[in-house]
Amino acid sequence: MENTFTENEIQQLREYHSPFLTDSSKLMIKRIFDLTAAIFSLLLICSWLFPLVAIAIKVTSKGPVFFKQLRHGKDNVPFYCYKFRTMIPNKEADTLQAIKNDQRITKVGRILRRSSIDELPQIINVLKGEMSIVGPRPHAVLMNEVFSKEINNFMFRHAVKPGITGLAQSKGFRGETKDFYDLHSRYKLDMFYVKNWCLYFDSQIILRTMYTLWFKNDKAY
Repeated sequence: MENTFTENEIQQLREYHSPFLTDSSKLMIKRIFDLTAAIFSLLLICSWLFPLVAIAIKVTSKGPVFFKQLRHGKDNVPFYCYKFRTMIPNKEADTLQAIKNDQRITKVGRILRRSSIDELPQIINVLKGEMSIVGPRPHAVLMNEVFSKEINNFMFRHAVKPGITGLAQSKGFRGETKDFYDLHSRYKLDMFYVKNWCLYFDSQIILRTMYTLWFKNDKAY
């Protein structure tokens, strides 16, 4: 699989997607929003929460505090996505998704995954410009190689930066991708976002994600 779009694919994207993809003013507004949200989160939440989570992880299981995984970013360019480690170190972390009652997940990890606190280190990715607060969720590079064989133009969802949360997640699609319906439903929502994103849409997705975390969290494991 190519790591970046070909010239033909870039042309297809320009013809198929909304002008938001190339509108420099809208892209700048989104970047300012991302930076503002990330900085406030670091100062108000992460400054005290990160040390507590780090201690809990180190005290209860062997291994590093953080887990990094190579994932596809904007234009299919790979980057290292950061998370709090929620599993015991294992060789299948990049190829086997977590399932319900997965024995690899630690006790602290279950709490972190259910609350999505494990995703907070991705604020670092946002500050680095590799991710956005809202966008299609990034998958591991090896998993994308599988998914792209199932759905044509699957990698077009990377026409925008990946997000800490996305439209699919705000609709309850979280955790394990169980079957083709699950995969295709996420893909359709991601592509709808790519074609229609704007700051107002992002704010609605954030609010909807918060609601889902509190009241529809059964798929988080």
